[in-house]
Amino acid sequence: MTIENESDKWIEKRPVWPAILKGLRGKCPRCGEGRIFHKWLKVSQQCSVCGQDLHHERAQDFPPYVVIVIVGHVVVTALMLVEARTDWSMTTHLLVWIPLTVVLTLALLQPVKGGVVGLQWALKMFGFGDDHEKDG
Repeated sequence: MTIENESDKWIEKRPVWPAILKGLRGKCPRCGEGRIFHKWLKVSQQCSVCGQDLHHERAQDFPPYVVIVIVGHVVVTALMLVEARTDWSMTTHLLVWIPLTVVLTLALLQPVKGGVVGLQWALKMFGFGDDHEKDG
C-alpha cells in the first residue's frame, strides 16, 4: 500500500480495484467477508464481520447508468448481429430481446451498486474516511 503525505498527515491509500471487486461480489470492501446488502439493493448499516460503517454510501443514480450502458451495448450488439444473419419475425425479436434486457438489468444492478460502494470506500468518499482524518 502506498503512503503519501497530505497536509502534514500520513494517510494510507486504500486499493481501489480490490475494493471494487469485493463490492461486485456483494462483500464488504474492507474485509471482503461480510455482506454489503441486507436487502436486494439496500446497503447494510455496517459490516457484520469487521464493523465497517457502510451507511455513508451515496451510489444513487450511478449504478443504473452503468447498467444501462452495459446492457445497451450487449443487447444492441446482439440484436444487430442476429438481424444481419437471420430473418426473425417482429414477435420473435420481442420475445427474445425484451426478456433478455430485463434479466440482464436485474442481474447487474446489485453487483454494480456493490462495486460503486467499494469505489466510494476506497476513495474515502462521503464519510468513508478514517476516524483520525475526521478529527483533524
